[in-house]
Amino acid sequence: MEDSTPNRTFSEIQEKIDRGEVVILTAQEICDRVRDGETFELGDIDVVTTATSALMSGTYAVLSFKVAKPDTFTKAAKVWINNVPAQVGPCPNERIGILDLIVLGTEASIIDPGYGAGDLFRELVLGKQVLVEIETDEGEKLSSFTTLKQIPHAMLHASRNAFKNYLAFVNPGKTAVSTIFHSDKMNGNYEEMSFCGCGELNPLENDPELKTIGIGTKVLINGAQGFVTGPGTRSSKDKPNLAGVADMHNMDPQFLGGFKTGHGPDIITTWAVAIPVLDKEMLTHILKTDAQIPLKVVDVRNRQPIFEITYGDVWDKTSHEVKFKRELCLKCDLSHVENLCPVESICPVKAVKWDTEKGLQFDRSRCFNCGLCVSRCKGKTFFGSFGSIELEGVNHKVPVTLRQSDRVTALKAARDLKHQIQNGQFKMTQPVGKIYFPDKH
Repeated sequence: MEDSTPNRTFSEIQEKIDRGEVVILTAQEICDRVRDGETFELGDIDVVTTATSALMSGTYAVLSFKVAKPDTFTKAAKVWINNVPAQVGPCPNERIGILDLIVLGTEASIIDPGYGAGDLFRELVLGKQVLVEIETDEGEKLSSFTTLKQIPHAMLHASRNAFKNYLAFVNPGKTAVSTIFHSDKMNGNYEEMSFCGCGELNPLENDPELKTIGIGTKVLINGAQGFVTGPGTRSSKDKPNLAGVADMHNMDPQFLGGFKTGHGPDIITTWAVAIPVLDKEMLTHILKTDAQIPLKVVDVRNRQPIFEITYGDVWDKTSHEVKFKRELCLKCDLSHVENLCPVESICPVKAVKWDTEKGLQFDRSRCFNCGLCVSRCKGKTFFGSFGSIELEGVNHKVPVTLRQSDRVTALKAARDLKHQIQNGQFKMTQPVGKIYFPDKH
Protein backbone atom coordinates (compact mmCIF):
# COMPACT_ATOMS: atom_id res chain seq x y z
CA MET A 1 0.00 0.00 0.00
CA GLU A 2 1.30 3.45 -0.92
CA ASP A 3 2.17 5.71 1.99
CA SER A 4 -0.51 8.44 2.11
CA THR A 5 0.96 10.32 5.05
CA PRO A 6 0.99 14.06 4.21
CA ASN A 7 4.18 16.08 4.38
CA ARG A 8 4.90 17.54 7.81
CA THR A 9 6.15 20.93 8.89
CA PHE A 10 8.91 21.78 11.33
CA SER A 11 6.31 23.28 13.68
CA GLU A 12 4.22 20.11 13.70
CA ILE A 13 7.20 18.00 14.68
CA GLN A 14 8.24 20.50 17.35
CA GLU A 15 4.73 20.26 18.82
CA LYS A 16 5.12 16.47 19.04
CA ILE A 17 8.43 16.98 20.85
CA ASP A 18 6.79 19.40 23.29
CA ARG A 19 3.98 16.88 23.96
CA GLY A 20 6.46 14.06 24.51
CA GLU A 21 5.05 12.08 21.58
CA VAL A 22 7.95 12.40 19.17
CA VAL A 23 9.62 9.35 17.60
CA ILE A 24 13.38 9.96 17.54
CA LEU A 25 15.88 7.43 16.22
CA THR A 26 19.58 7.72 15.54
CA ALA A 27 20.62 7.17 11.92
CA GLN A 28 22.34 3.98 13.10
CA GLU A 29 19.14 2.64 14.68
CA ILE A 30 17.18 3.29 11.50
CA CYS A 31 19.74 1.68 9.20
CA ASP A 32 20.16 -1.35 11.45
CA ARG A 33 16.42 -1.94 11.24
CA VAL A 34 16.47 -1.48 7.46
CA ARG A 35 19.23 -4.11 7.23
CA ASP A 36 17.00 -6.43 9.29
CA GLY A 37 14.30 -6.08 6.63
CA GLU A 38 12.05 -3.52 8.32
CA THR A 39 10.24 -0.95 6.17
CA PHE A 40 9.28 2.57 7.17
CA GLU A 41 6.61 5.03 6.12
CA LEU A 42 6.78 8.79 6.59
CA GLY A 43 4.70 8.76 9.78
CA ASP A 44 6.95 6.21 11.49
CA ILE A 45 9.86 8.58 12.19
CA ASP A 46 9.73 12.21 13.27
CA VAL A 47 13.40 13.04 13.90
CA VAL A 48 16.67 11.33 13.02
CA THR A 49 19.83 12.27 14.90
CA THR A 50 22.96 12.15 12.75
CA ALA A 51 26.63 12.71 13.47
CA THR A 52 30.16 12.63 12.14
CA SER A 53 33.50 12.54 13.94
CA ALA A 54 36.59 13.00 11.82
CA LEU A 55 39.67 15.02 11.04
CA MET A 56 38.33 18.46 10.16
CA SER A 57 41.23 20.70 9.19
CA GLY A 58 39.03 23.74 8.68
CA THR A 59 38.65 24.38 12.41
CA TYR A 60 40.03 27.27 14.45
CA ALA A 61 39.50 28.95 17.82
CA VAL A 62 39.00 32.63 18.60
CA LEU A 63 40.20 33.45 22.10
CA SER A 64 40.17 36.72 24.06
CA PHE A 65 41.55 37.00 27.59
CA LYS A 66 43.57 39.16 29.97
CA VAL A 67 47.27 38.39 30.47
CA ALA A 68 48.61 41.49 32.22
CA LYS A 69 47.67 44.74 33.91
CA PRO A 70 46.92 47.75 31.67
CA ASP A 71 50.02 49.50 30.28
CA THR A 72 52.27 46.50 30.99
CA PHE A 73 52.99 46.35 27.26
CA THR A 74 51.81 48.23 24.18
CA LYS A 75 50.82 45.44 21.80
CA ALA A 76 51.56 41.75 21.38
CA ALA A 77 53.47 40.92 18.20
CA LYS A 78 53.71 37.14 18.64
CA VAL A 79 51.95 34.70 20.97
CA TRP A 80 52.32 30.99 21.70
CA ILE A 81 50.04 28.83 23.85
CA ASN A 82 51.74 25.62 24.99
CA ASN A 83 54.23 26.48 22.23
CA VAL A 84 51.49 26.46 19.58
CA PRO A 85 51.58 29.70 17.53
CA ALA A 86 48.54 31.97 17.72
CA GLN A 87 47.64 34.72 15.24
CA VAL A 88 47.41 38.08 17.05
CA GLY A 89 44.35 40.18 16.33
CA PRO A 90 42.27 41.29 14.61
CA CYS A 91 41.86 43.82 17.45
CA PRO A 92 45.14 45.57 18.39
CA ASN A 93 44.21 45.93 22.09
CA GLU A 94 46.77 48.67 22.70
CA ARG A 95 48.02 48.90 26.31
CA ILE A 96 45.05 47.09 27.90
CA GLY A 97 46.78 43.76 28.60
CA ILE A 98 44.17 41.73 26.74
CA LEU A 99 44.90 39.37 23.86
CA ASP A 100 42.61 38.67 20.93
CA LEU A 101 43.89 35.53 19.21
CA ILE A 102 43.07 33.12 16.41
CA VAL A 103 44.53 29.62 16.76
CA LEU A 104 44.37 27.49 13.61
CA GLY A 105 43.49 23.85 14.18
CA THR A 106 46.45 22.59 12.14
CA GLU A 107 49.13 24.65 13.89
CA ALA A 108 52.01 22.64 15.39
CA SER A 109 54.04 23.27 18.51
CA ILE A 110 57.36 24.94 17.74
CA ILE A 111 59.18 22.44 19.97
CA ASP A 112 57.11 19.25 19.52
CA PRO A 113 55.86 18.67 15.95
CA GLY A 114 53.57 15.90 17.22
CA TYR A 115 51.62 18.33 19.42
CA GLY A 116 49.14 20.60 17.70
CA ALA A 117 46.23 22.94 18.26
CA GLY A 118 43.82 20.01 18.52
CA ASP A 119 45.80 18.74 21.51
CA LEU A 120 45.81 22.26 22.97
CA PHE A 121 42.04 22.67 22.58
CA ARG A 122 41.42 19.32 24.25
CA GLU A 123 43.63 20.25 27.19
CA LEU A 124 41.76 23.54 27.57
CA VAL A 125 38.40 21.75 27.53
CA LEU A 126 39.75 19.27 30.10
CA GLY A 127 40.40 22.25 32.37
CA LYS A 128 44.17 22.01 32.25
CA GLN A 129 46.43 24.99 32.76
CA VAL A 130 48.29 26.19 29.66
CA LEU A 131 51.34 28.39 29.19
CA VAL A 132 50.91 31.69 27.33
CA GLU A 133 54.10 33.32 26.00
CA ILE A 134 54.14 36.79 24.45
CA GLU A 135 56.65 38.75 22.43
CA THR A 136 55.67 42.42 22.37
CA ASP A 137 56.07 44.85 19.50
CA GLU A 138 59.05 46.27 21.43
CA GLY A 139 60.77 42.89 21.71
CA GLU A 140 59.94 42.29 25.36
CA LYS A 141 58.99 38.75 26.41
CA LEU A 142 56.25 37.96 28.93
CA SER A 143 54.61 34.75 30.06
CA SER A 144 51.65 33.67 32.16
CA PHE A 145 49.39 30.69 32.75
CA THR A 146 45.69 30.44 32.09
CA THR A 147 42.78 27.97 31.93
CA LEU A 148 39.61 27.90 29.88
CA LYS A 149 37.67 29.25 32.88
CA GLN A 150 39.90 32.33 32.77
CA ILE A 151 39.24 32.90 29.05
CA PRO A 152 35.88 34.74 28.80
CA HIS A 153 35.63 34.39 25.03
CA ALA A 154 36.57 30.99 23.59
CA MET A 155 34.65 30.10 20.45
CA LEU A 156 35.46 27.21 18.14
CA HIS A 157 34.76 28.05 14.50
CA ALA A 158 34.38 25.66 11.59
CA SER A 159 35.27 26.98 8.16
CA ARG A 160 35.01 23.54 6.52
CA ASN A 161 33.45 20.72 8.56
CA ALA A 162 31.05 17.80 8.26
CA PHE A 163 31.73 16.93 4.61
CA LYS A 164 29.07 14.78 2.98
CA ASN A 165 31.41 11.84 3.37
CA TYR A 166 34.79 11.95 1.72
CA LEU A 167 37.30 9.71 -0.08
CA ALA A 168 39.43 6.59 0.26
CA PHE A 169 43.14 6.73 -0.56
CA VAL A 170 45.67 4.25 -1.95
CA ASN A 171 49.21 4.60 -3.20
CA PRO A 172 49.72 2.90 -6.59
CA GLY A 173 53.34 4.08 -6.77
CA LYS A 174 56.39 2.04 -5.91
CA THR A 175 57.61 4.16 -2.99
CA ALA A 176 55.92 5.18 0.26
CA VAL A 177 54.71 8.77 0.53
CA SER A 178 54.06 11.16 3.39
CA THR A 179 50.52 12.54 3.35
CA ILE A 180 47.87 14.14 5.54
CA PHE A 181 45.76 11.06 4.81
CA HIS A 182 48.03 8.78 6.82
CA SER A 183 49.93 8.96 10.10
CA ASP A 184 52.86 6.88 8.98
CA LYS A 185 54.19 6.85 5.42
CA MET A 186 51.61 5.29 3.11
CA ASN A 187 53.11 2.19 1.50
CA GLY A 188 53.04 1.88 -2.28
CA ASN A 189 51.95 -0.92 -4.61
CA TYR A 190 48.41 -0.79 -3.22
CA GLU A 191 49.62 -2.25 0.08
CA GLU A 192 47.11 -0.31 2.20
CA MET A 193 44.12 2.02 2.19
CA SER A 194 42.97 4.90 4.36
CA PHE A 195 39.57 6.59 4.24
CA CYS A 196 37.39 9.22 5.85
CA GLY A 197 33.62 9.46 6.29
CA CYS A 198 30.91 8.15 8.64
CA GLY A 199 28.65 6.93 5.85
CA GLU A 200 25.02 6.50 6.84
CA LEU A 201 25.48 8.55 10.04
CA ASN A 202 26.62 11.68 8.17
CA PRO A 203 24.25 14.69 8.54
CA LEU A 204 24.50 15.84 4.91
CA GLU A 205 23.99 12.29 3.66
CA ASN A 206 20.65 12.26 5.50
CA ASP A 207 19.58 15.73 4.32
CA PRO A 208 21.47 16.32 1.05
CA GLU A 209 18.86 18.79 -0.22
CA LEU A 210 19.36 20.87 2.95
CA LYS A 211 15.66 21.08 3.68
CA THR A 212 16.25 21.28 7.44
CA ILE A 213 19.95 22.19 7.68
CA GLY A 214 20.59 25.86 6.99
CA ILE A 215 21.89 29.10 8.43
CA GLY A 216 20.92 29.17 12.10
CA THR A 217 20.30 25.45 12.52
CA LYS A 218 21.21 24.45 16.06
CA VAL A 219 23.74 21.60 16.25
CA LEU A 220 26.14 20.00 18.69
CA ILE A 221 29.83 20.66 17.99
CA ASN A 222 32.05 18.60 20.26
CA GLY A 223 29.06 18.19 22.56
CA ALA A 224 28.36 21.93 22.88
CA GLN A 225 25.27 23.56 21.44
CA GLY A 226 26.23 25.72 18.47
CA PHE A 227 24.90 26.86 15.13
CA VAL A 228 25.43 26.39 11.41
CA THR A 229 26.64 29.71 10.02
CA GLY A 230 26.63 28.85 6.32
CA PRO A 231 28.36 26.74 3.70
CA GLY A 232 31.93 25.67 4.32
CA THR A 233 34.82 26.50 2.02
CA ARG A 234 35.23 24.44 -1.14
CA SER A 235 31.60 23.33 -0.91
CA SER A 236 29.75 22.16 -4.00
CA LYS A 237 26.51 20.29 -4.66
CA ASP A 238 28.44 17.04 -5.01
CA LYS A 239 30.68 17.60 -1.99
CA PRO A 240 28.93 19.95 0.45
CA ASN A 241 30.19 20.81 3.92
CA LEU A 242 29.23 23.23 6.65
CA ALA A 243 30.55 26.21 8.58
CA GLY A 244 29.58 26.63 12.21
CA VAL A 245 30.44 27.92 15.65
CA ALA A 246 30.12 26.79 19.27
CA ASP A 247 31.36 27.85 22.71
CA MET A 248 34.38 25.85 23.88
CA HIS A 249 33.37 26.24 27.54
CA ASN A 250 30.52 23.77 27.00
CA MET A 251 32.47 21.17 25.00
CA ASP A 252 33.15 17.56 25.98
CA PRO A 253 36.81 16.46 25.61
CA GLN A 254 35.82 13.00 24.35
CA PHE A 255 34.69 14.59 21.09
CA LEU A 256 37.80 16.58 20.09
CA GLY A 257 41.57 16.35 20.08
CA GLY A 258 44.74 16.28 18.05
CA PHE A 259 45.69 13.76 15.36
CA LYS A 260 49.18 13.42 13.92
CA THR A 261 49.39 13.00 10.14
CA GLY A 262 52.33 12.47 7.82
CA HIS A 263 52.38 16.23 7.19
CA GLY A 264 51.86 17.53 10.70
CA PRO A 265 49.05 17.79 13.23
CA ASP A 266 45.37 17.88 12.39
CA ILE A 267 42.27 18.28 14.55
CA ILE A 268 39.42 15.90 15.43
CA THR A 269 35.99 17.52 15.55
CA THR A 270 32.56 15.95 16.12
CA TRP A 271 29.21 17.23 14.87
CA ALA A 272 25.71 15.99 15.72
CA VAL A 273 22.68 17.27 13.81
CA ALA A 274 18.98 16.59 14.36
CA ILE A 275 16.95 16.25 11.16
CA PRO A 276 13.14 16.50 11.22
CA VAL A 277 11.67 14.10 8.65
CA LEU A 278 9.40 16.37 6.60
CA ASP A 279 8.59 14.43 3.43
CA LYS A 280 9.03 11.15 1.57
CA GLU A 281 12.06 12.37 -0.38
CA MET A 282 13.88 13.04 2.90
CA LEU A 283 12.85 9.63 4.20
CA THR A 284 14.37 7.99 1.10
CA HIS A 285 17.76 9.50 1.90
CA ILE A 286 17.49 8.65 5.60
CA LEU A 287 16.82 4.98 4.82
CA LYS A 288 19.99 4.62 2.73
CA THR A 289 22.50 2.31 4.35
CA ASP A 290 26.28 2.32 3.99
CA ALA A 291 26.02 -0.19 1.13
CA GLN A 292 24.10 2.41 -0.93
CA ILE A 293 26.50 5.30 -0.33
CA PRO A 294 29.38 5.55 -2.83
CA LEU A 295 33.00 5.98 -1.73
CA LYS A 296 35.54 7.00 -4.35
CA VAL A 297 39.01 5.48 -4.15
CA VAL A 298 41.67 7.92 -5.35
CA ASP A 299 45.44 8.05 -5.83
CA VAL A 300 46.84 9.69 -2.69
CA ARG A 301 49.52 11.44 -4.77
CA ASN A 302 47.19 13.39 -7.08
CA ARG A 303 43.61 12.51 -6.02
CA GLN A 304 42.86 11.03 -9.42
CA PRO A 305 39.94 8.53 -9.24
CA ILE A 306 40.88 4.86 -9.42
CA PHE A 307 37.76 2.95 -8.44
CA GLU A 308 34.44 3.32 -6.65
CA ILE A 309 33.29 1.24 -3.71
CA THR A 310 30.69 1.93 -1.00
CA TYR A 311 30.85 2.78 2.68
CA GLY A 312 29.42 -0.69 3.23
CA ASP A 313 32.72 -2.09 1.95
CA VAL A 314 34.65 -0.34 4.74
CA TRP A 315 32.16 -0.28 7.64
CA ASP A 316 29.97 -3.39 7.31
CA LYS A 317 31.15 -6.51 9.14
CA THR A 318 34.21 -4.72 10.53
CA SER A 319 35.33 -3.80 14.04
CA HIS A 320 34.36 -0.22 14.78
CA GLU A 321 36.41 -0.23 17.98
CA VAL A 322 40.06 -1.17 18.51
CA LYS A 323 40.48 -4.04 20.99
CA PHE A 324 43.41 -4.36 23.37
CA LYS A 325 44.99 -7.19 25.38
CA ARG A 326 48.07 -6.15 27.34
CA GLU A 327 49.12 -9.75 27.98
CA LEU A 328 49.80 -10.25 24.26
CA CYS A 329 52.49 -7.54 24.19
CA LEU A 330 55.84 -8.83 22.89
CA LYS A 331 57.80 -5.90 24.40
CA CYS A 332 59.53 -5.66 21.04
CA ASP A 333 62.35 -3.32 20.02
CA LEU A 334 62.18 -1.29 23.22
CA SER A 335 65.94 -1.18 23.60
CA HIS A 336 66.42 0.25 20.12
CA VAL A 337 64.25 3.39 20.24
CA GLU A 338 64.78 4.89 23.67
CA ASN A 339 62.37 2.41 25.25
CA LEU A 340 59.63 3.55 22.88
CA CYS A 341 57.02 1.00 21.84
CA PRO A 342 56.75 0.94 18.02
CA VAL A 343 52.99 1.47 18.29
CA GLU A 344 53.51 4.36 20.70
CA SER A 345 55.72 6.06 18.13
CA ILE A 346 53.04 5.99 15.41
CA CYS A 347 49.79 6.34 17.38
CA PRO A 348 48.33 9.59 16.00
CA VAL A 349 46.38 10.47 19.15
CA LYS A 350 48.97 9.50 21.80
CA ALA A 351 46.72 6.81 23.27
CA VAL A 352 49.58 4.31 23.67
CA LYS A 353 52.44 4.60 26.12
CA TRP A 354 55.09 2.20 27.38
CA ASP A 355 55.61 2.31 31.14
CA THR A 356 58.77 0.58 32.42
CA GLU A 357 56.93 -0.54 35.58
CA LYS A 358 53.35 -1.12 34.41
CA GLY A 359 54.06 -2.24 30.86
CA LEU A 360 52.06 -1.15 27.84
CA GLN A 361 49.36 1.42 28.68
CA PHE A 362 46.35 2.13 26.48
CA ASP A 363 44.23 5.24 27.10
CA ARG A 364 40.80 4.37 25.73
CA SER A 365 39.56 7.93 26.32
CA ARG A 366 42.07 9.25 23.75
CA CYS A 367 41.64 6.44 21.19
CA PHE A 368 40.12 7.47 17.85
CA ASN A 369 39.71 3.85 16.65
CA CYS A 370 41.73 4.68 13.54
CA GLY A 371 43.15 1.14 13.50
CA LEU A 372 46.74 1.98 12.61
CA CYS A 373 47.96 0.12 15.71
CA VAL A 374 46.20 -3.03 14.49
CA SER A 375 48.24 -3.10 11.29
CA ARG A 376 51.52 -2.11 12.96
CA CYS A 377 51.55 -4.17 16.19
CA LYS A 378 53.55 -7.39 15.69
CA GLY A 379 52.17 -9.01 18.82
CA LYS A 380 48.52 -8.32 17.97
CA THR A 381 48.12 -6.60 21.33
CA PHE A 382 45.84 -4.25 19.40
CA PHE A 383 43.43 -6.16 17.22
CA GLY A 384 40.19 -6.04 15.29
CA SER A 385 38.82 -6.69 11.81
CA PHE A 386 39.22 -3.56 9.71
CA GLY A 387 38.48 -5.11 6.33
CA SER A 388 40.14 -5.31 2.95
CA ILE A 389 38.97 -4.14 -0.44
CA GLU A 390 39.04 -5.69 -3.90
CA LEU A 391 40.09 -3.13 -6.52
CA GLU A 392 39.82 -3.68 -10.24
CA GLY A 393 43.23 -4.41 -11.77
CA VAL A 394 44.89 -5.12 -8.41
CA ASN A 395 45.75 -8.77 -7.87
CA HIS A 396 45.38 -8.69 -4.10
CA LYS A 397 42.90 -7.34 -1.57
CA VAL A 398 43.93 -3.96 -0.20
CA PRO A 399 43.71 -3.86 3.62
CA VAL A 400 42.24 -0.82 5.36
CA THR A 401 44.97 0.25 7.76
CA LEU A 402 43.81 3.72 8.80
CA ARG A 403 40.47 5.39 9.39
CA GLN A 404 40.28 9.15 9.75
CA SER A 405 36.69 8.97 10.99
CA ASP A 406 35.44 7.38 14.21
CA ARG A 407 32.01 5.74 14.07
CA VAL A 408 32.05 4.92 17.79
CA THR A 409 32.37 8.59 18.76
CA ALA A 410 29.92 9.72 16.08
CA LEU A 411 27.31 7.28 17.32
CA LYS A 412 27.85 8.48 20.89
CA ALA A 413 27.22 12.06 19.70
CA ALA A 414 24.04 11.02 17.86
CA ARG A 415 22.76 9.23 20.95
CA ASP A 416 23.59 12.19 23.19
CA LEU A 417 21.66 14.51 20.89
CA LYS A 418 18.67 12.14 20.85
CA HIS A 419 18.56 12.10 24.66
CA GLN A 420 18.94 15.88 24.90
CA ILE A 421 15.96 16.39 22.61
CA GLN A 422 13.88 13.89 24.55
CA ASN A 423 14.59 15.47 27.93
CA GLY A 424 14.20 19.05 26.72
CA GLN A 425 17.85 20.10 26.95
CA PHE A 426 18.11 20.68 23.19
CA LYS A 427 15.51 22.70 21.27
CA MET A 428 15.73 22.32 17.51
CA THR A 429 15.76 25.55 15.51
CA GLN A 430 14.36 26.18 12.07
CA PRO A 431 16.93 27.69 9.68
CA VAL A 432 16.74 31.46 9.20
CA GLY A 433 18.39 31.19 5.79
CA LYS A 434 18.85 28.62 3.04
CA ILE A 435 22.32 27.37 2.18
CA TYR A 436 23.18 27.26 -1.51
CA PHE A 437 26.18 25.49 -3.01
CA PRO A 438 27.75 26.11 -6.42
CA ASP A 439 27.51 23.26 -8.92
CA LYS A 440 31.29 22.95 -8.82
CA HIS A 441 34.02 24.58 -6.82
